[in-house]
Amino acid sequence: MRTSGVRTLLSARCLTASLALLFLAYPALCTDKPKAPPAKGAAPKAATPAAKSGAASSGASHSAGASTGSHGATTTGGASTSHGATTTGGHTGTTGSAGASHGTGAQGGQHFGTNTPGGHSGNMATHGGGPGAGHGMQTPHGHTVTQGRNGAVTRRPDGHVAGFHDNRRGMDVHHGLNGSRHVMVERGDHSRVYVGRGGRGYVQRPYMYHGHEYAQRGYYRDGHYYHAYYGRYYYHGMYVNPYFPSFYFRPAFYGWAYNPWVNPIAYGWGWGGNPWYGYYGGYFTPYPAYAGPSFWLTDYLIANSLQAAYQANAAAMSNPAPLTPEVKQLIADEVKQQIALENTEAQAASPNAEPDAASSSIQRLLTDGRPHVFVAGADLDVTDAGGNECALSEGDALQLRGGVAPDAQAANLAVLASKGGKECPRGDVVSVALQDLQDMQNHMRETIDAGMQEMQKKAGQNGLPAAPAAAAAPPVQSPMAALAPPPPPESEVSAEINQQSQAADQAEKEATADAGASGPGPNAPAPAAAPVSVELGQTIDQVTAALGAPVKMVNLGAKKIYVYKDMKVTFVDGKVSDVQ
Repeated sequence: MRTSGVRTLLSARCLTASLALLFLAYPALCTDKPKAPPAKGAAPKAATPAAKSGAASSGASHSAGASTGSHGATTTGGASTSHGATTTGGHTGTTGSAGASHGTGAQGGQHFGTNTPGGHSGNMATHGGGPGAGHGMQTPHGHTVTQGRNGAVTRRPDGHVAGFHDNRRGMDVHHGLNGSRHVMVERGDHSRVYVGRGGRGYVQRPYMYHGHEYAQRGYYRDGHYYHAYYGRYYYHGMYVNPYFPSFYFRPAFYGWAYNPWVNPIAYGWGWGGNPWYGYYGGYFTPYPAYAGPSFWLTDYLIANSLQAAYQANAAAMSNPAPLTPEVKQLIADEVKQQIALENTEAQAASPNAEPDAASSSIQRLLTDGRPHVFVAGADLDVTDAGGNECALSEGDALQLRGGVAPDAQAANLAVLASKGGKECPRGDVVSVALQDLQDMQNHMRETIDAGMQEMQKKAGQNGLPAAPAAAAAPPVQSPMAALAPPPPPESEVSAEINQQSQAADQAEKEATADAGASGPGPNAPAPAAAPVSVELGQTIDQVTAALGAPVKMVNLGAKKIYVYKDMKVTFVDGKVSDVQ
């Protein structure tokens, strides 16, 4: 397997070497202009887009018998989406018709969630969805939707609550197949709070530039705080939020990051002692040698995704369908396309220029006629071609081919690699909302940006080749970051995430009681549940997974203090040193 991987790398190196001069001379060569969206000033078809549901990734129809060209991997089967079905409670729905992989036709393809009651605008499918979402999607087979005074409650066939929408709070909650809970609150001004497992989340704040709306998100994840920038783009009857970089590299660096290295290199990642690496050893094998930056960035992308899955307890390994060399080659090809796209964006950027959302968003992916591969960036629930619910998690690989119908608000994605258990098996075709596809592209672009920054910083170390002097120049701030308001402080973001998590607890009790408590509710106590334990030596990730986000945080460099309602936890060098 490793020998095959090296041969694939060397073959790819020869191919990309022949394209090197073309890339540098014509940076837009790999980024064809897609069909233009409706005029920016045009009124949207619907006054308020419905919230998303059930997933964090999506895909497109698959052409029967299509192959991956020189990469040797083939996915067969067809998929399409039809419209006009009606869901429980009078909500308009969509019934997808998807062909299973290898050409088996199967009806169903229904997506989790119902149309948003009360015109609530949301983005729930970004992180797992909820019943206040859908854009015309139906619930999976066996799910039931019950309307209450404050919204809708969706239950799985076993009676457990899958999610609910609270009209009064503008809140969507989804309980994943893997036991996670995701909360999304979106307000009328498009500000938003998302809460995930273990206190993860973000706070979104909109801002205007040249009469158009953009968004700044402050993320709190695994003890780290950072912020990123997004557009708000109307596409296929809904709003998507394409990612815009906060910095751009110099042209010489993009050329260096795109083209193969003179000689393949070995690189020491230092993952050997990390629990996630051993846990996913049967799923992910790093390249033994790297013929170019795209392969190094592929392992960086996968590793960061799997580490997040492990920290969130999102994916239990059970007879996995691993990331094969062929699948990793497809991911590396996608990485190169994203580098070429950002190189083009960087050259067009200026202090007064607006980003081209039609180019940076999923519109390009759905209209450029090329196959595209994604690595999931969040755990999510989707439906397969038969309308059955299955899960995806960080690090799963999926493939999009072709586009979608002009009125389609969901697409189909073929699963290339997954971790088994409750996850969608390899070869499955799953239907997901277009916002989720946008979020998956965002995850890849954000992680690739972080990887390129890491690669530039470590050039010449641990086996990486040294970058040319022109490529070593530091990145420059993008117009998106320059025009945005100052980000909120970390303590404010953490407090808001914690506040909405507590509000979701109360909302769940009200929603399940209001809709009728038939079957076990989402907060039913587990009979022999172990008490929450905080011990000396635990990491920040372990503590936040057990206690959630703190009410207050004190950052003193190597020493951090997390303040909870009835506890104060002190960390030194990322580990618990004292509890009061």
